[in-house]
Amino acid sequence: MLTNVREVYDRVLSTLSPTNRLRLATLILNDLVQQNLSVVDESETWTEEDKLDVTTFSLQYVATIFPENEVM
Repeated sequence: MLTNVREVYDRVLSTLSPTNRLRLATLILNDLVQQNLSVVDESETWTEEDKLDVTTFSLQYVATIFPENEVM
């Protein structure tokens, strides 16, 4: 039995063609919209994980703009 999303992806989804992956993604997203689920936390409180995610993304973005081997 598959126990987590990564296992499902590795065993099932990765074998699908890109077209079928997009179809599946569309089905999943449409189902979420129809269920009218609120999956976005709209609170204004930032968790430590939120702060870490923003910091990580920012540093990765800056690294693409200013490569290490670039001469100043």
